[in-house]
Amino acid sequence: MTSEIRLLTRVTVANAKSVVDNPDEPADPEGGGGFAEWAMLTLHALRIELDKSYRITVDLLSDMPAVLEEIGLTRLPHYTVLHAWFERIPTKTWRAFLGASAEKRTGHAAIDSTGFDRDQPSRHYANRTHYRVRALKVTALVDVETLYITDIHSTTSKKHDAKIGPRVARRNAGDLLTLAADKGYDGMSFREELRAEGVRPLIKHRVFAPYDHAHNARIEDNLYNQRSVCETVNSVTKRSYGSAVRARAWFRQFREITLAAAVYNVEQAVKQ
Repeated sequence: MTSEIRLLTRVTVANAKSVVDNPDEPADPEGGGGFAEWAMLTLHALRIELDKSYRITVDLLSDMPAVLEEIGLTRLPHYTVLHAWFERIPTKTWRAFLGASAEKRTGHAAIDSTGFDRDQPSRHYANRTHYRVRALKVTALVDVETLYITDIHSTTSKKHDAKIGPRVARRNAGDLLTLAADKGYDGMSFREELRAEGVRPLIKHRVFAPYDHAHNARIEDNLYNQRSVCETVNSVTKRSYGSAVRARAWFRQFREITLAAAVYNVEQAVKQ
């Protein structure tokens, strides 16, 4: 029987190869010519899955020959090399990997935000680098039927949901049929933009006048209540991979969140 982590590695390798420029490159070319980008991307996904540091991840994988066979590695990089590759791989590749991991999309999505702690660095480091924002605001777009995370938006600011929602929806308008969200995303301009893209907004109005009750009554409860799926996925992701980011630089933290979402999707694919 094939282990779950080996199946996860197999799916991850396929997704990683689909987003790099040279998918046919050997994982570790002969003659010590470094490592393939897709292989390093796969190792980072396994690091998130194992929820270990770079050093311990390499140590654990050295005792998993079946997993290394799935990747095609005959040797492992030093943990400092693995760390360097996390910065070397561009953000667009990490985002493409997230997109590739969301295999099935029905077009019916929900959007919601959650927070991840940035308190991993020491207080001395935080003070020395003027590290003032102690949490990331992460907004996830989730397919309510397949439960895949199809997009992620991260910010260190306190930007309002009504400002983030249109940006996420705009990036995914071609894949959406409906979008469910809570009242934090209430805004007429946002609804009009969604309708212009052929997307039906399922966003309750904040009640300021009697006609707002009428607007809300026209939204079917069974469709609107699907937005709770997004909250569930956010909770599962934080319980599985932690509620805090380990990287120090903000752009590495954004990549870490994106990678965790992709690993969650791969896990969903393996379970199905």
